[in-house]
Amino acid sequence: MSTLRGERKRKFKAEINVVPYIDVMLVLLVIFMVCAPMTNPSVINLPTAGQSTQPPSDYIEITLRPDAPSTISINSKAGNNGNNRQDSKEEAKDRKQLMQKLREFHDAKPELSVLVSADKGMLYDEVIQVISEAKKLGINRVGLATK
Repeated sequence: MSTLRGERKRKFKAEINVVPYIDVMLVLLVIFMVCAPMTNPSVINLPTAGQSTQPPSDYIEITLRPDAPSTISINSKAGNNGNNRQDSKEEAKDRKQLMQKLREFHDAKPELSVLVSADKGMLYDEVIQVISEAKKLGINRVGLATK
């Protein structure tokens, strides 16, 4: 009888040991939990549009539109019972021509501030480049028109 028990065939079961996988996952979880607060998503603090105390009486206005030529004009509140009037207005086909005309307007009246008004279809990058180039011309007072 003892030979019968020893000769019994054993059936092998296939087993998957998941303990190492669980250990690895817990280690990765801890690493992510420790590193997550250290990553800083690029937070951009944009300025808010506020009311200026006194709008300028005379200013150079640059109007940017994606589908039409950009315009540059000198606007004045003087005269006409405080209503805006345009002293002169010119169109520019490209940014180089726009900056050349802005330089001419600024050389004629350097005390004027510049107001940039852009259509909602304009790319943000293009508007900022116009403002940056205006600053390079030596214009210190540049603002954005808002509604």
